[in-house]
Amino acid sequence: MHTNGMKIAISIPDDVFKEVERMAREQKKSRSQIFVSAAREYIQRRETRRIIEKLDEVYAQPDAPDEIARRKAMGEYQRKRLKEKERP
Repeated sequence: MHTNGMKIAISIPDDVFKEVERMAREQKKSRSQIFVSAAREYIQRRETRRIIEKLDEVYAQPDAPDEIARRKAMGEYQRKRLKEKERP
């Protein structure tokens, strides 16, 4: 399969090469397609991990006073709605 992409040379262990060859045959794809797919998956996992780390940082910080007040008000509202639903 010819693409307009960048051509590169890389060194990989023999066992990885053999596994990629096997996968390419089974999936009727080129080695290049297998490597591109693997690289894209790796990039996506790294990006997902980076986003999760940023979210963990945000959630590790103490809540601001306005967030505490908002949660308290939401809890009170939810309790009020539950009581209203329980009345016949």
